[in-house]
Amino acid sequence: MTAIKHALQRDIFTPNDERLLSIVNVCKAGKKKKNCFLCATVTTERPVQVKVVKVKKSDKGDFYKRQIAWALRDLAVVDAKDAIKENPEFDLHFEKIYKWVASSTAEKNAFISCIWKLNQRYLRKKIDFVNVSSQLLEESVPSGENQSVTGGDEEAVDEYQELNAREEQDIEIMMEGCEYAISNAEAFAERLSRELQVLDGANIQSIMASEKQVNILMKLLDEALKEVDQIELKLSSYEEMLQSVKEQMDQISESNHLIHLSNTNNVKLLSEIEFLVNHMDLAKGHIKALQEGDLASSRGIEACTNAADALLQCMNVALRPGHDMLLAVKQQQQRFSDLREHFARRLASHLNNVFVQQGHDQSSTLAQHSVELTLPNHHPFHRDLLRYAKLMEWLKSTDYGKYEGLTKNYMDYLSRLYEREIKDFFEVAKIKMTGTTKESKKFGLHGSSGKLTGSTSSLNKLSVQSSGNRRSQSSSLLDMGNMSASDLDVADRTKFDKIFEQVLSELEPLCLAEQDFISKFFKLQQHQSMPGTMTEAEDLDGGTSSRQHNAGTPLPVSSEKDMIRQMMIKIFRCIEPELNNLIALGDKIDSFNSLYMLVKMSHHVWTAQNVDPASFLSTTLGNVLVTVKRNFDKCISNQIRQMEEVKISKKSKVGILPFVAEFEEFAGLAESIFKNAERRGDLDKAYTKLIRGVFVNVEKVANESQKTPRDVVMMENFHHIFATLSRLKISCLEAEKKEAKQKYTDHLQSYVIYSLGQPLEKLNHSLKALKLG
Repeated sequence: MTAIKHALQRDIFTPNDERLLSIVNVCKAGKKKKNCFLCATVTTERPVQVKVVKVKKSDKGDFYKRQIAWALRDLAVVDAKDAIKENPEFDLHFEKIYKWVASSTAEKNAFISCIWKLNQRYLRKKIDFVNVSSQLLEESVPSGENQSVTGGDEEAVDEYQELNAREEQDIEIMMEGCEYAISNAEAFAERLSRELQVLDGANIQSIMASEKQVNILMKLLDEALKEVDQIELKLSSYEEMLQSVKEQMDQISESNHLIHLSNTNNVKLLSEIEFLVNHMDLAKGHIKALQEGDLASSRGIEACTNAADALLQCMNVALRPGHDMLLAVKQQQQRFSDLREHFARRLASHLNNVFVQQGHDQSSTLAQHSVELTLPNHHPFHRDLLRYAKLMEWLKSTDYGKYEGLTKNYMDYLSRLYEREIKDFFEVAKIKMTGTTKESKKFGLHGSSGKLTGSTSSLNKLSVQSSGNRRSQSSSLLDMGNMSASDLDVADRTKFDKIFEQVLSELEPLCLAEQDFISKFFKLQQHQSMPGTMTEAEDLDGGTSSRQHNAGTPLPVSSEKDMIRQMMIKIFRCIEPELNNLIALGDKIDSFNSLYMLVKMSHHVWTAQNVDPASFLSTTLGNVLVTVKRNFDKCISNQIRQMEEVKISKKSKVGILPFVAEFEEFAGLAESIFKNAERRGDLDKAYTKLIRGVFVNVEKVANESQKTPRDVVMMENFHHIFATLSRLKISCLEAEKKEAKQKYTDHLQSYVIYSLGQPLEKLNHSLKALKLG
């Protein structure tokens, strides 16, 4: 180990101006690796730097290389693992923990001892030595603390000490004066001995001569000791005085602390009081407005609204922990609750009176609108009520029970009012559709004071009578012609179309305005329909498919959107039945009216769905559209049935069949009505059904005809059908147009060959016979 130490000093540390003090052969714990050396070194230059260096032997040769170095001041803990038993393991705690296993316990102890000495001598920050034997540390420390630092360590550390500059200069001077010492060492030694004796004698004489001065010095020392005693007495008295001052200062400090604590508590208390006063104090003006404010005037409503908002803020303030235990806070909260209850009762009572008054005011205008086909305007009433919208929002958030009560009362009052208005409106529409009172009685419309009821039972009776008359009148082609739609005045159909359009145009803004008012007044947000909230009413080919919620079976209120729908259903519950009655009346007046109604209703449904597919208007019109579509299908079916029930007269000739002319009239009317309509697909389906019925029944009548040849009946009617389709240019009937042309051509040729060709052939045979004779 000594040879390794000298080799390391020579090869590694001397070039770096470092001295190697201790070395230990180690390897890392738990790993089979090559051994390395931990070295404790100090620098030769000041200030002295102490390091722990890891040195590793090179794999390629016998020389050593410096691998890593740590400053001793970075060492925090030295853990020897066991202070009693011999254990070669130890840990060094730098920025991380390094675990080592020494080749022997003696080397480990020597290295730790050296680290401890260097720590005691050079470092201010002491290193913690854990699990290190106290005997090891005591052996490293001589008796006396100063000796441990300056004595024992000097012997252990300062094995070699260089001369300083002055010492080198003195030696050089001495060597210059004794140049012969090199050639004659004995003479030089004798000279040095004589000079030493002279110096010893001079030293003894100097000591003897200074005895008096020593005595004087001793006296001075005695006097100095007395002065020191006096000074110590004064210092003791001063210390007692300072102790008293210290106690007083401690008392003052404690008093200042208590004063500071009291001030802090006062500031916090003031902050809490200011918080409660600022957030839970309601102005007298607000209290007066809540108790006595005028809810009829705009200024009073604004004052009550501001007061209600201020009250809500005071009631919803987030109290800090412990505030709710204060009596004043409890009393203030109770006062706020009483104010809220009182104002909520006042507001609910006032709004109920407004609802009732609105019903009386609107009733006075019914007589004016009973003559005209217009619905009363509710905009002034909505405008007046919207002033209370913020108060309704306040009531909704503070007293939901009264809010629900107001909602129910509003629906009750308004449903009765709208029911009167809408029924009177539809009675006027029915009168205008049917014309005079006699015509009204003809269609089963009756009522007191000139008003129509248009009940469903009367319409059903009308349906039975009308269908019976039509069956009895279909006994001949002439009777069938009397029942054709061409006998009805085109002006009446146009009038019906305008009246029906006006009815829908009056209902649409009424429903939209009421729904918009409900959402604003009752603070219910309108949203787009969610999947699953609507059911498919009917999917019609070629038309717009409508998915509508059944207004007769209200869904449970699960959201504000559903609540709006439920309110609209209850308020306007009479619209759908009245529309169905009006549609039934129009269908009884003229079955072709279903064409007008289908186009108009489809357009209004499409418009309503574009605005809001889930709205009450869209739902109701969608349900009514289903009824209109059924009436339209029924009209087509009745025409086909009438074709099938046609009976020809055996005595009269057959020309253009009435149902062929009716199809021409129907097609011309339908094309004018359905021009640019949304439900063109429904008409195309009806065309296909009708033309098939016409084709089949033309052949049927032609086969039954006795006076007119079959080919003539077929030729004339199919030629008329072909001409009609060519003129109207109906795209969905192109195949039928070609078929009609083919049938017309075939029967024309057949007629020429079999009907016209036969007499000419006999005449030809007669002429030939005459020539031969």
